[in-house]
Amino acid sequence: MKAIIVGDGKVGHNLAENLSREGNDVTIIDKNPEALKKTDESLEVLCIKGNGAMASTLAEADVKNADLLIAATTSDEVNMVCCLTAKRLGAKYTVARIRNPEYANEITMLKKDLRLNLVLNPEYTIAEEIARTLRYPSAMNTEYFANQKVEMLELKVNRDMPVVGLSLRKIAENMSKELLIGAVIRDDKVIIPSGDFVIQDMDIVYIIGHPTDMMQYIKFIGLSIEKKVRKVMMAGGGKISYYLAKLLCDAGMKVKIIEIDKERCIELSESLSNTLIIHGDAADEELLKSENINNMDVFISLTDKDEENLMTALLARQNNVEKVIVKISRSNYVGIIQKMGLDTVISPKQIITKHILKYVRGLQNACGSKIESVYRIIDGKAEIIEFVASESSKILNIPLKKLNICKDIIVAAIARDNQIIIPHGEDVIKPNDNVIVISKDKNISDLDDIIKSGGLIKNELQNSFKKLGNIVNM
Repeated sequence: MKAIIVGDGKVGHNLAENLSREGNDVTIIDKNPEALKKTDESLEVLCIKGNGAMASTLAEADVKNADLLIAATTSDEVNMVCCLTAKRLGAKYTVARIRNPEYANEITMLKKDLRLNLVLNPEYTIAEEIARTLRYPSAMNTEYFANQKVEMLELKVNRDMPVVGLSLRKIAENMSKELLIGAVIRDDKVIIPSGDFVIQDMDIVYIIGHPTDMMQYIKFIGLSIEKKVRKVMMAGGGKISYYLAKLLCDAGMKVKIIEIDKERCIELSESLSNTLIIHGDAADEELLKSENINNMDVFISLTDKDEENLMTALLARQNNVEKVIVKISRSNYVGIIQKMGLDTVISPKQIITKHILKYVRGLQNACGSKIESVYRIIDGKAEIIEFVASESSKILNIPLKKLNICKDIIVAAIARDNQIIIPHGEDVIKPNDNVIVISKDKNISDLDDIIKSGGLIKNELQNSFKKLGNIVNM
């Protein structure tokens, strides 16, 4: 696929990195020569300095032959013009990042008039992602695959959980529902575990299964009193907080927002009638205590500064808030923050990139590619990849135990119609199955890449050769 990205910021750079990694022909346009220099040195993409809203710049990028143009500058208006111009010059599909809440009620009209194929509101998308994590307050993150038929839960183990000291095989014997622990992080290393693997304190585990089965697992590991979130406090009154407050209030939660800018407080109080808006500094511990932070179920740091988010989150943790969520823009902070006991970290650029890539992969599937979604663990040290099995795949209708699957790769789940299969050795992959694969340190772009050259296990190959020999000797 030939893709053009306008805007070499955090989202644009991350998109270019992911699309080029998957073998796409990527061009990135930006006015900033320093940003382009960094991208040119680190990525295998074509960099063009210029205004992406101008026809001459887009023509230089060969937009007439582009399958996709993604406008991800900091200006909604520039993004809209980029897409409109690109469509008129021949681009097949366009995606625009539009952030201003004032445009939210006009998205349908904008898509039609500007011939946009996808409009993404980053702040609303991030708010939805945060709201979803509150389904399991004890979890670090949740992710869905196969049109939300398969759920992945990221959970940190503590010494009080009954699973500590048990092997995965023993855990499976004690569970009535089929779930899979497909990956474990221990001491910053990703492990694809076998049945003999023993869970230890401080492990981070990735559990995959049907969404309705997850609650039983939560209870099984000792979190049977999974509190329902009722009281939420946020630091920062930006667009994410605005959208999130509306979502949480609609869900029946009580929300407080602490914002340091007085004018913004007035704006929020006028638009969020069910939310308590507090004018003050969220990094002021006395203010937090006066607002009963110790009675909050969840504290969410959503200011524009990573350092301030970190400080307010630590204050919330010190005041015994069980669930603390931190928004962080710099990816190199994530590991440090998690070591400080702040488990749930929200990265805006990763969330937006994920949603755009999901749309891109949908386009690619129409052209023969079969990757539906990718979830990366610890900066790509491992990946959870969703494939749609094509009818031409070499591994169809063969029991998994007979496939010569590469080391550190596991078939975690198979979604077939409305059925979710946590596969065993006798299970097979059929055409059009959604197949969830966990892979460590492997570059997988096709479902057939999960097997070693030769495909079947040794004994099966020998049997095949024997049958061939019998045919030849007839």
